[in-house]
Amino acid sequence: MSEDLKLLVRELEELRDPDAAPAMSAYQRNQFPFLGVRTPLRRQVLKTFLTANPPKKEWIPLLWELPEREYQYCGVDIAQSLRKKLEPADLPMIEACITRHSWWDTVDLLASNAAGFLLRKYPELQPEYGEKWLHSDNMWLNRTAILFQLHYKEATDETLLYHYIREHAASNEFFIQKAIGWALREYSKSNPASVEAFIEQEELKPLSRREGLKWLMRAEQTQ
Repeated sequence: MSEDLKLLVRELEELRDPDAAPAMSAYQRNQFPFLGVRTPLRRQVLKTFLTANPPKKEWIPLLWELPEREYQYCGVDIAQSLRKKLEPADLPMIEACITRHSWWDTVDLLASNAAGFLLRKYPELQPEYGEKWLHSDNMWLNRTAILFQLHYKEATDETLLYHYIREHAASNEFFIQKAIGWALREYSKSNPASVEAFIEQEELKPLSRREGLKWLMRAEQTQ
């Protein structure tokens, strides 16, 4: 690990709070150990650190090597700060972070921000990586295929999105059903008629359908 990144680790380690850590871990179903550093403080420490030490891509996988969850959160924030500098060669790194220490708290941000921003910059790669993730044995990559266009709005490739959803519409996995509903709900803000028709025509799981219709139903109630 580089000396500059060791400095960040030392700063966060000094803030370790054994009293706060158990509750933070419990919130994530005890999937990971925590230092016990609350989000506002962690972000302030990282912001100060990055002011003196410009972020580097190579820090991201190194932070995934550390056990405490706050380090992966720092990795996600660094990826976000570097999103405009990401290139296709960085996709394997993003994939590795998605598939290691996987949980919604990091996967969703990497999918919709890091991977999503990169694939919007290089749209010709969307079908290739979308299909790869769609048919992966890793559920979190399946979720990534559904969510990477989450912030695309009118730029969403509807054909791809609906294809990805159809492929996993019968899934009994909660995180897939939830991702389908979330993706449809966000896209409904840009193309409500299309999403409403899609939901009516497709055999979606109740959770996906309910989540997908939330914004449409709210919009109808305010009219």
